[in-house]
Amino acid sequence: MERNAPTHEVDVAAPQNALPIPEQPSPSHEFGSAELPTSVLKRMDVGTGNDRSSLFGQFANNPFFTAGFGLAGLGVIAAAGRSSLRHGAALLKRRMLVNVEITGRDTAYQWLLQWMSAYQRSQLRSAVSSGTNAGEQRLWDRFLRRVTPNLHDLQIQTSIANRADGSPQTHFSLVPGPGRHIFRYRNAFIAVSRQREKSFDRDGIPFETVTLTTLFSQRHVFEDLFAEAHQMAQQMKEGKTVLYTSHMAEWRPFGQPKRKRPIDSVVLEKGLKERMIDDIKAFLSARTWYLDRGIPYRRGYLLYGPPGTGKSSFIQALAGELDFNIGILNLSERGLTDDRLNHLLTNIPPRTIVLLEDADAAFTNRAKAQEDGFKSMSVTFSGLLNALDGVASAEERVIFLTTNHVSRLDSALIRPGRVDMAVRLGETDAYQIEQLWDRFYGEFDDGTQGKHRFMEKMYRLGLIGQTSAAQLQGLFLYNRGDMEGAIDMVDQLKEPPPTNTD
Repeated sequence: MERNAPTHEVDVAAPQNALPIPEQPSPSHEFGSAELPTSVLKRMDVGTGNDRSSLFGQFANNPFFTAGFGLAGLGVIAAAGRSSLRHGAALLKRRMLVNVEITGRDTAYQWLLQWMSAYQRSQLRSAVSSGTNAGEQRLWDRFLRRVTPNLHDLQIQTSIANRADGSPQTHFSLVPGPGRHIFRYRNAFIAVSRQREKSFDRDGIPFETVTLTTLFSQRHVFEDLFAEAHQMAQQMKEGKTVLYTSHMAEWRPFGQPKRKRPIDSVVLEKGLKERMIDDIKAFLSARTWYLDRGIPYRRGYLLYGPPGTGKSSFIQALAGELDFNIGILNLSERGLTDDRLNHLLTNIPPRTIVLLEDADAAFTNRAKAQEDGFKSMSVTFSGLLNALDGVASAEERVIFLTTNHVSRLDSALIRPGRVDMAVRLGETDAYQIEQLWDRFYGEFDDGTQGKHRFMEKMYRLGLIGQTSAAQLQGLFLYNRGDMEGAIDMVDQLKEPPPTNTD
């Protein structure tokens, strides 16, 4: 009986964490005839080594885990989508849009602002005029005009000009202010972004930039836009001469542009004015000739003579005749060093005559100390020579030097290469006096009897060749429209002008 009793042995090779196997069914029952409980099957799976799949199943059946994993996955997908959209938009922007940036220090900056203001006003006027004939306008044009936004952020610019009688006249203009604007130009929508930085330049003016954006396919409108802005700026200066002065190391406009002075208003010796005009015109038209022969393309002129003989007046009239501007440089200015002088003469505004007035006075007291015991920081004589004709001197330049005392100028300053043409403007001769008389009294003196009487008196008093053009002009201005009064007051020209006794 004991041999037939069933025995239960434990396999030593079984894993330590294995659960005890239940008793086997009797032979009279088939193995698959009954199903095992689910809990038993799970415990059997653990014992058979499927630990990883069972662990994943537990996490997968955990609602907290699946919810957190889903949210994390959605966050990753959203971040990837957002990054893709951002990069896609940047790529699309680079492919489809084009930007043009203009800084506040660029010459075209003010041109663009003024043009935008004028263009907006013209659009408003056209919209008002088209309202009366709306039936004649195309539907598409009216739609574009309606959907195009107007300029809302504006900035005011004030300018003061003098009338003919000398009284000031104030002009106000509205230009696009800082912010974003949109306007339509030749059926192309252009976005404008004017930004003002928090940093300032040496004059306390904030740095500004204007960025224009449009479709890449319509980028050609920028060329037309800037061409119109430049043309409008030139029209505003048409018939005027801009005066520049040095400010630190740059040229800046000084005051309002002046009306061009007619070249006929300056009366010089017979043939002298025409000779100088022909010389400078020949120089301006011979740029290629100079460059082909390796000759520096620059020209220097020296005008000398007594005060009031028309030196500065002739330069102003010559600039108007040639459609040039004038850059005035004071060599005796305190703080003007050699480096600044060289920089200014190298960066001259286009089509500008440089005027160095009273060149002799710049070095009269250059060795004397000031009241504080220090010498003034001014340009040296050698610095001026190097700026005019040194290795680093600029080309494509026209310079005029004026002086009342040519004998005080060093011969090195007026040698050929630095001064190519020296002209003396002296007291008026008979030809000049007659020309000035005709300009002031030609409409009153029909038979030229008054001119003959005036000239006879000038000869009798010995004033021919002894009177400056400024003295004669002062006499004629005092007796404007009264030639008899001018003849009676000729005696006063013989009196010497008052001198400063201080």
